[in-house]
Amino acid sequence: MDPDSPPLAPEALYDVTQVTDLAVSPGGERVAFLARECDPDADERRTSLLVVPTDGSEDPHRLTRASDASAPKWSPDGTKLAFLAVRERDAERRIGSDDGGLITESIDGNDGQDNIEGTDGEDSGDDEDGDDGEDETQVWAFDLSRGGDARQLTDRPHGVADYDWSPDGERLVVAARDPTDDQREALERREAGGPIEVDRLQHKADGAGWLDDVRTYLFVVDPDAGKERRLDATGFEPGAGEMQSGRQPRWGGDDRIAFLAYESERPDDTYERDVYLVDPAGGDPTRLTDGGWAFAGLTWNPSGTHLAVRAGDPENPYRPDELQVLDASGERRSLAAGLDRTLGWDDPAWLDDRSLLATLADEGWTRLARADREGTLERTYRAQSRDESVTKFDAGDGTVVVARSHAAAGTDLHALAADALDDDPDPTRLTALNTCFFEGRAGHRARRVAFDSGDQRVEGIALYPTDFDPDAPDPRPLLLDIHGGPMAYDQPGWDFDAAFWTSRGYVVFRVNYRGSTSYGRAFSEALRGRWNTLEVDDLLAGTDHLVEEGWADPDRLFVTGFSQGGINTAYVLTRTDRFAAGAAEHGIYDLASSFGTDDCHNWLESDFGLPWENPGGYREASSLPDVDAIETPLLLTAGEEDWRCPPTQSEQLYVSLRKRGVPAKLVVYQGEHHAIEDPERAVHRLRTLADWFETHDPATETGDRTAA
Repeated sequence: MDPDSPPLAPEALYDVTQVTDLAVSPGGERVAFLARECDPDADERRTSLLVVPTDGSEDPHRLTRASDASAPKWSPDGTKLAFLAVRERDAERRIGSDDGGLITESIDGNDGQDNIEGTDGEDSGDDEDGDDGEDETQVWAFDLSRGGDARQLTDRPHGVADYDWSPDGERLVVAARDPTDDQREALERREAGGPIEVDRLQHKADGAGWLDDVRTYLFVVDPDAGKERRLDATGFEPGAGEMQSGRQPRWGGDDRIAFLAYESERPDDTYERDVYLVDPAGGDPTRLTDGGWAFAGLTWNPSGTHLAVRAGDPENPYRPDELQVLDASGERRSLAAGLDRTLGWDDPAWLDDRSLLATLADEGWTRLARADREGTLERTYRAQSRDESVTKFDAGDGTVVVARSHAAAGTDLHALAADALDDDPDPTRLTALNTCFFEGRAGHRARRVAFDSGDQRVEGIALYPTDFDPDAPDPRPLLLDIHGGPMAYDQPGWDFDAAFWTSRGYVVFRVNYRGSTSYGRAFSEALRGRWNTLEVDDLLAGTDHLVEEGWADPDRLFVTGFSQGGINTAYVLTRTDRFAAGAAEHGIYDLASSFGTDDCHNWLESDFGLPWENPGGYREASSLPDVDAIETPLLLTAGEEDWRCPPTQSEQLYVSLRKRGVPAKLVVYQGEHHAIEDPERAVHRLRTLADWFETHDPATETGDRTAA
């Protein structure tokens, strides 16, 4: 990489490929993965499905291009690869050939009603409104032994949310919404612009919009026969936990389907989720767990006797998530409770019937951990450098595939043998996804930086240009880049935003302040109900440290953050005027007025109680009441349809700053939710941030634009 290359243009985002998911085949010989890329012609992000051998003998083969793909899953025999997608409806759903004969029935529509079975002998009534399921997410599958295009396996009128293969690979279980006649009419009125009528406590969700009371059921689908059966007793009342984790149907041995649900009088008042088992032939489900946890990540061992799950505290998100294993009787064992570390985001993966892998968030680092189902979770893959992190992983038949991210080299897939996790220093590289991007472009480097904040030792990740020597530094402009959450953590690795700023000469500092995960429960829980206190101390102490070490020019300090990072940016500016400019993105600045207008009422209540019961706590955690202390020029960004951090929050702070005469600018991205998905808007965002900081950079004002 050329250190003399020009600053990275925002439009270079169109050249980046990201790995978002992967699935190792049952035999371990292939891995399917999802690659997220930008389509410059359509100005959209596309997620394609690719397959590559795990021995590194061939380059990846792209299976999908035109439509997004998600949730890749291999059939048990490894011959078929299923995925979720919205695609043009398969012609075989209307007329196709089967053993030389014509199939004229359809599992949707009135002409196929005799092919739709309910467990009580009644049809599921999906299609009386004439909706044929087009433009909805369905399950598709490639037959990799025979070739050809993907075949459509489901035709649910309201789409499929999740699915799994049966152990014999001949059927599917899918989770899908199934409205009653009255609900269908209400949905049609809403779609036509009628009033939105809601009687649920959890009445909205970011990215999903206004919620309704339509229930999600499990359906057993036989694609070859064109039949499906609704499991009537699985239609639980929707709740807040379902908004977060879905139903996650997983088909195990002995013909048992595990899934998530929660039953109470107020399911929207908690994030609790229980694990249930149901017979695919129907009948009442059996509750396998006894409440008190938010379960997710259901994964059967190969023989279907034990179920690995992620277990979180629904009332205290600062408490580390545990890896637990259940058997069919409901006996449960925690494998991670003694580690005092939370799990990473990936679902666990079984290596065989007894041993399994999971990712572990370990002091600002995502790494692999292994356990026996009756033992404890222990760290493994010791060859992994502290300069890189595992962003995704999966395993099958003794083969482990990891997506490794390194600040200087980007993210690629690597394969290694499960029995060599502790001593394989050189795993097989399977992809070179961003080689073209890195050619002729400056990369960046990463270093862990530890410092004292009061009596607490705190760590951060510093990302810096290739021409910067941290051991003999020349002061650079500093961008204090604050992570969201706050229950999250920064780690070494490569990302486009960091490359954008370091190519402009900035040192980017990401502090794992108190409240961050991966450093133990006490470190994270210290911030519970105390926003705008300890984390601000840590952020300012980290800034002081880099100034004292000669890394940061004290006259060229900038601060930014997204979501919770935006919240913290405003907090920081109420405490100090040492930053030349700030950019608070998609944040909340008055917690009391956000309560009930965002989709996080349970979260806020778990942290602070209810606003009318703890008005002082809500005020102290808000920056808007202290707006008279902000003197720093502040850029505010928001998504027009962001219901995690509503845009009205940015408007309030913006107007208040302008009333006081503080330089401020508001940018609202139309049609965007909490994350900015549209590539053109993402490019605009970076250009706007760069222009804002350059405008208020003292070096720019004095004519020294070398590093600006």
